[in-house]
Amino acid sequence: MPLGFASFLRTCLLALASATSQAQPITALNDQTPMVDVSGASTAWIDVDGKAGVDLIAATSRKTLFAPTRAGHVYTLGREGVLWQHYRFSKVDASQQEWVLAFPQPLLDRVTVYQSTSAGNWSSLAAGDTRAVASWPEPGRYAQFQLRLPDSGVHDVYVRIQNVTSISVPVSASTRSSQSQRPQFEYLVAGLVFGALLLLVVACIVQSRIYRDRAYGWYALYASILTLVISAWTGVAGHLIWPHAESWNDTAPGSLGTLAGGAALLVIHHLCGLGLRHRWFEHAGYLAGLAAVPVALAYAVLERSIGVPMVAIYLSLVVVVGLGRAWMTWKRNDVIGLWALAAFTPMAVATLLLLVNVVGLMPATWMSRYGLMIGLIFEMPLLLIALNMRSRERHSVEARAQALVSQDALTGLLTPHIFQDRFKQIVARARRHREDVAAVYIELVNYRYIMKTWGTAVAEQSLLRSVIKLRRILRDVDTLGRGRGTVRSGSGRRFNTRPSNGTGGQVNCRRADAAQGSET
Repeated sequence: MPLGFASFLRTCLLALASATSQAQPITALNDQTPMVDVSGASTAWIDVDGKAGVDLIAATSRKTLFAPTRAGHVYTLGREGVLWQHYRFSKVDASQQEWVLAFPQPLLDRVTVYQSTSAGNWSSLAAGDTRAVASWPEPGRYAQFQLRLPDSGVHDVYVRIQNVTSISVPVSASTRSSQSQRPQFEYLVAGLVFGALLLLVVACIVQSRIYRDRAYGWYALYASILTLVISAWTGVAGHLIWPHAESWNDTAPGSLGTLAGGAALLVIHHLCGLGLRHRWFEHAGYLAGLAAVPVALAYAVLERSIGVPMVAIYLSLVVVVGLGRAWMTWKRNDVIGLWALAAFTPMAVATLLLLVNVVGLMPATWMSRYGLMIGLIFEMPLLLIALNMRSRERHSVEARAQALVSQDALTGLLTPHIFQDRFKQIVARARRHREDVAAVYIELVNYRYIMKTWGTAVAEQSLLRSVIKLRRILRDVDTLGRGRGTVRSGSGRRFNTRPSNGTGGQVNCRRADAAQGSET
């Protein structure tokens, strides 16, 4: 009885295994449908120690371990785990196209595709960001492999996927012609975005050097790093910029993303001021921005199981600190804070969506793949408006400060030391060009009497009216200053510069030689 029951149970299990194998979906490829999403048309199994080979996987006993795949399902593999997928393809008789199996996820560590040969063996092709893109069977933004389909029958394809972080694997089968058209459009869009970013970087560098504004310089650095980040996340950099850099191709997205986050905090630091009450928050944000360098270096040398959570925490902190500082600036009735908040919010949302996808909290979507590029499109014009507003504000403050140094506070005329410099320049120009110039010294002779009799306010008012009348009769090229002391011309002739406060009263006038003199 026990032997009979065991035999019966074994028969049932074999029947169940056979049914499971027969339930494996078969994807029919037809030229009328040039692209098919096959993410949910496979069975999958996770090899926790990663030691199983394709021969064992293809065995009947192993097929019973496979379960139907759910589209968008997130797999957590870890350091040693391996995801195996089994696909079954058939080509309709009328199909004359060459088909390609594509994995549009640029950051997969390693993808190996096994296909049967005519000799009954298994051939393998591998790609992924842990390998140099130039060594891929078909170099591009992401892994893709040619399907060698027979004219009739069912073709089994096994896929071995390694990835340290949690993943959801989009997979598509498409004809060679349709697959070749997609990269053209994708590279066209990427080229337009990167070209605009390049022009922006050059313009910001020029602005930074002309106006000596650090905010433009930090934004140029931030935009440059962010361009590399987006190109790395989309696979463009691995294909076109560093196709032979094997280790850097795997490290670049995390390290460059960390540096971009730090540069964003430094841009906000120079853009948004919080005043004395929150100076501690300013210092914290500045130090957090500088911390991007050691975090990026640590990510490059640490295991991905440690480095990825570390970078995720740091970038989350960047989002909180950056948006918080912009919001606090806006609450201080500074409109620049509002523009900065509007500029960085789309990029912050895209960053958070990307992080939750990397740590396995949500499957990969088009938003997680292209969110950074979309956020950048919104960020560029808004942040430029904020930078220009801050730059005009700073230039206005600097101009007022410079005016206070060079101009008399009461009359607005040049101060004595500035006037002396102008006088020397005029004399030198007159001697060089042999031109006649004149120096006129005007004194308000009753100024002290007015001050003594009617007070300082009336005296200053009379002085201001004199300056206004004097400006009406002078040319734009004439130099007008309020001075005391003695000014010496280029020939050594002395000119007495008694208090020259405006028109009215006694006028002492002297015409200089052709190569001497000044104009006041």
